Amino acid sequence: MEEGKRYFRLGLFVFLTVTILAAILFILGGRSLFQPTFTFETYFSESVAGLEVGSPVQFRGVPLGQVAEIMTSASAYEREVPIEKRRNYIVVRAKVTSSRAEVEQVAADVTQMVGLGLRAQTQLAGITGQQYLALDFLDPKTHPSLAFDWQPKYRYVPSAPSSTAEIVGSAQRFLASLDKADVKVLGQNLNKLIVAANDKLAELPLRELSADARALLKSTRAMVTDVDRLFAAGAPLDGTLRSLDSASARLDGLLADPALKQTAENLAAATGRLRKLAESGELDRMVKNIDSLAERIDGLVADNQYDVQLIVRDLQATAANLRALSEAIKRYPAGALVGGPPEKVQLPGKEK
Repeated sequence: MEEGKRYFRLGLFVFLTVTILAAILFILGGRSLFQPTFTFETYFSESVAGLEVGSPVQFRGVPLGQVAEIMTSASAYEREVPIEKRRNYIVVRAKVTSSRAEVEQVAADVTQMVGLGLRAQTQLAGITGQQYLALDFLDPKTHPSLAFDWQPKYRYVPSAPSSTAEIVGSAQRFLASLDKADVKVLGQNLNKLIVAANDKLAELPLRELSADARALLKSTRAMVTDVDRLFAAGAPLDGTLRSLDSASARLDGLLADPALKQTAENLAAATGRLRKLAESGELDRMVKNIDSLAERIDGLVADNQYDVQLIVRDLQATAANLRALSEAIKRYPAGALVGGPPEKVQLPGKEK
């Protein structure tokens, strides 16, 4: 009886241990078995060195999944095709393992996206140099689909040459164009250019330029020596610097004076008013009114010129009379107000 209980407990322990391990494995990675996935494949006619199984798949930088398989078209679709007629493409299959909504959206839209120019490229990830599969929209006319004669196992997405391959191709085309060029003619032109440069150098007055450079160096040395002597002789440089500091301080005080600031503000306000008057047309109307008044005064003076002359003469006579009256008042104040001038006084010893 005791032995049966012992076996029962051992069996229960094993069962619970296996159950716990299965739950842990399910939590860590088993759930991916029940997640929806979408697999597509693309073909490359060039090398995909650096791209490996498990490399990331991104759409414009957004992670979508990873590369699932990399094989040749000969092993996948061209086993029965003669070697000389095989395409020898590289078949890359990738799985989209994002959220359920994104996987369903990609599966539903991939055909239309391919028609709009969706292409797959191999690219380098930053400075690490790791290759990954990038999806992006390109011009279908400049990046057509590769030709093949089999039915793809998964949804097909055309490929495009990688940016690295395009750079290498451009360099190769440039080198090919250099190979086709007439190198001999280029060498002759280069020799002519070197000879012309030598002739120009020979025409330069090198001796004169050297003498001028030496004279400039001598004058510079003399100037430096003079400056050193000034400092050694105790020239009043400190006083000059202090005077400059004092003048700078006065100027700063003048600029910081509130009266100067108020004057500038008043001038700015007056300028603003004049600008408003000019913009509103009031200033033009004032000038026109002044011109009209001047014209009227000129006309009035021209029509009554003779009367104006008489009035001016009368005013001159009146001014003369007033001047004489003023002098008389100064000499005989009482007589000017009451009567005539006082009688003359007869001094003793003089006849009347």
